[in-house]
Amino acid sequence: MIVFAVFIALIFVTGLLTRRLETTIVTVPMIFTLAGVIVAFLAPGLTQIELRDPVVLLTTELALVLLLFTDGARIEVRDALGGASLPARLLGIGMPLTILAGAVVAVALFPGLGIWEAAILATILAPTDAGLGQVVVSSRLVPLRIRETLDIEAGLNDGLSVPLLMLFISLARADQSLHHLAWILFAVRLIGVGLLSGVVLGRVGGWLIAHAQRRGWTVQPARQLALLALAVLAWLAAEANGGNGFIAAFVAGLTVKTVFEHAGAHMSDFNEAWGDLLDSFVFMVFGTLAGLSLWQASATVVLYAIISLTAVRMIPVAIALLGTRLPVATVLFLGWFGPRGLASVVLGLVYLEQRAALPDEALIVLVVIVTVLCSVFAHGISAAPAIRLCARQWPAGPAGE
Repeated sequence: MIVFAVFIALIFVTGLLTRRLETTIVTVPMIFTLAGVIVAFLAPGLTQIELRDPVVLLTTELALVLLLFTDGARIEVRDALGGASLPARLLGIGMPLTILAGAVVAVALFPGLGIWEAAILATILAPTDAGLGQVVVSSRLVPLRIRETLDIEAGLNDGLSVPLLMLFISLARADQSLHHLAWILFAVRLIGVGLLSGVVLGRVGGWLIAHAQRRGWTVQPARQLALLALAVLAWLAAEANGGNGFIAAFVAGLTVKTVFEHAGAHMSDFNEAWGDLLDSFVFMVFGTLAGLSLWQASATVVLYAIISLTAVRMIPVAIALLGTRLPVATVLFLGWFGPRGLASVVLGLVYLEQRAALPDEALIVLVVIVTVLCSVFAHGISAAPAIRLCARQWPAGPAGE
């Protein structure tokens, strides 16, 4: 109960100081992460027992389900990925190169790591988290185009990472087994059933909600609850039929807004309140895991974390943005503000839940923990100074355009 008790106490305290925190370099994820680390140091035995509780894993999984569904529902994929837009470049060129670079660096620094294990590590650390850079995506000093690019990228790359993670886990398992085809077919089923469940439930559920709204059978809060239920139903349906529930949740979010156009607005309203609560809990759990694991971190692990947050992210972003004629400062800004946060934490837990039993599983988890921990503090502390520094080169305009 100690983790939950500290979490509830911090919710109360941060609720009192939200406006005050906005004027400092301290972010809410930093507070909850640090609290988890402290709790782990003070009561390691108790926290280890609590973190094995199925309720903790269920809550973190639920947080990712709602995050994926919300991202899918609120992002206009056609506009975001049309033509040579910045988000399209970052997702279509930058993200694959980031995974490739992360895997290459992992193999170079950890010689015993298999190629598919390195790909798993790189994929877990590929998604970015706009929430860790909330100051960046909400600051009027940052041009609107840059804010939207970072927000859209973070909204889509976690959903794109899930099927890749499942595929690499299956390929890694195949390397440990003689039945290669069986594992590949398993991956195809995971992804295929997940996609199908998301499309079917998103379309049917969205049509029913829209129909109920047109007939006047429902009110706004109830529609929001119906969407939340739809996200969880897509997750559960896929899992029950041998598919991946996280893929289903993301696809259901993408699909539901094709028949219920207000889905994105409803989910954004939810995310501003209850979604932030779930996110804070995940960071608290993450901090506790970090506190229990940090003593195992070697200099090589820390070096990988630093390279992952800098070169592995920034060089692919620079390549993806070639030809856009963006100022060098803007390219560096977009490259640096790719924080690793909630999605990486939960994808790491999802990887553990698959029980792949890979030889270097402990190393993969440790590297993820150290990298995300560095990101939480490095990106939180650097956000305001980086905005002020780059703002000198950004033209002032209405609404930060």
